[in-house]
Amino acid sequence: MTGLLIPISFLKFSKASVSRLFFYRSKSTIDQQEETHFGFTNVKINEKSKKVYKVFADVANSYDLMNDVMSAGIHRMWKDIFIEKLSPTPGTNLLDMAGGTGDISFRYINYLKSIYQKEDKIKSKVTVADINENMLLVGKQRAKDLNLENLNFCDLSWAVANAEYLQFHDNTFTAYTIAFGIRNVTDIEKVLFEAYRVLRPGGRFLCLEFSHLENKTLQWLYDQYSFQIIPPMGQILAGNWEPYQYLVESIRKFPNQNEFKNMIEQAGFKFVTYDNLSFGICAIHSGFKL
Repeated sequence: MTGLLIPISFLKFSKASVSRLFFYRSKSTIDQQEETHFGFTNVKINEKSKKVYKVFADVANSYDLMNDVMSAGIHRMWKDIFIEKLSPTPGTNLLDMAGGTGDISFRYINYLKSIYQKEDKIKSKVTVADINENMLLVGKQRAKDLNLENLNFCDLSWAVANAEYLQFHDNTFTAYTIAFGIRNVTDIEKVLFEAYRVLRPGGRFLCLEFSHLENKTLQWLYDQYSFQIIPPMGQILAGNWEPYQYLVESIRKFPNQNEFKNMIEQAGFKFVTYDNLSFGICAIHSGFKL
């Protein structure tokens, strides 16, 4: 189904997701009192998602520019490596979480196109999901501009979705990707457990995220670039420095490579590994649901 925007309120939840949803919501009074981080600032847990939503609503139209600034343009190479590592095959069913502008999904589709044979009977499916509708609207327009809406080898759809409370049934997808998104969620553990739930047995979880350099000298140099250069560049190029300041801070608050690997394992994934890119500025974490 092409160009479909799925409102959460009209989708069915599995029993497992409903029980989780009620469990999490039962803690809402506690959550209002507890705090979490929004960059280097402490905020109430129930406020973070609203603040993150505003960040990406404000930068939706310049999101790719933001990634260019954050990574000095290297994010394009990282994403290509990410898709190569996933190695899509015909007939796969991908959930691209926090996929917003479609950058990962479009690479995924182009990879499938490169290996497509006319005799292939089974269509692949790609669902781009994001909590922010503004990001999805940008992605839908890009898909239209790139002529990716009506393909004979892949169905592309779009869904407004919260990674912590996914509306999809258990055991639905063969692959789950999340690129530069998981560090912005309120509860990483919930996201990982939900990813595990919606994947089929044998399905693969793959995460691309800014991480931590292992060399202290390189980390210091990267910190100088991040805090002294990126926010001012955001002001010059996009007219707003605050989203860039938050994103720089959010990287420093994200768990390091081994800590995040352990979190993925605790969610139930097996054969969890990670690969550093550009000395650890970014990392790809991989795991399987068995």
